[in-house]
Amino acid sequence: MELLRGHIDNFFCQCYVRHVLDVEVIEDADAATVALEPVRSRLLSELAEPASAASLAERLGLPRQKLNYHLRALEQHGLVKLSGKRKWGGLTERLLVASAQSYVVSPGAMGAAASDPARTRDRLSAGFLVALAARAIREVSALMRAARETGKRLATLSVDTTIRFRSPAERASFTGELQDASNALVARYHDPSAAGGRLHRLVLLAHPVSDSPEERS
Repeated sequence: MELLRGHIDNFFCQCYVRHVLDVEVIEDADAATVALEPVRSRLLSELAEPASAASLAERLGLPRQKLNYHLRALEQHGLVKLSGKRKWGGLTERLLVASAQSYVVSPGAMGAAASDPARTRDRLSAGFLVALAARAIREVSALMRAARETGKRLATLSVDTTIRFRSPAERASFTGELQDASNALVARYHDPSAAGGRLHRLVLLAHPVSDSPEERS
């Protein structure tokens, strides 16, 4: 008990109020460049839990000076935050933590070159599907930021499942029934003149998946 108490006495933690996101969407092109650099990407993964520069340098086998250079770049773009401080061997160490558990680079980081469904002519193409997904990332990430700033929860709906069709004919039949069902539901609930109503975007996507368990996850 005395040993434990002594260890606790040597540990000083100054807590900072923070909220680690499940997913952070990187909108800024410079921040995306920083995050995609291999060493910094590895650091974001390692900092899912608070850690000091010394422990990270030992873990990754990097010189402390080089590691601090990468950490400063991540911190300057808000991808890494101060979690607390602790005293260790007469020195005070900074404990850093990633701002989120995982990251997605928004297509908006590409600026005017970002994919846009309006620029895709073939609505049955894989490119159009990708453009729809990219638009969802852009729109939802903007709404997420606004919700965080106001302390409100963003109401969303997601359905994720897989289906193995016995034949192309059954796949086509399923597609037609799904479209009919969605059109019927939209017609039943859509009211363009509803006072206080809020417009929602509904997107249905379907694409083949690999039989590999790793790629299906």
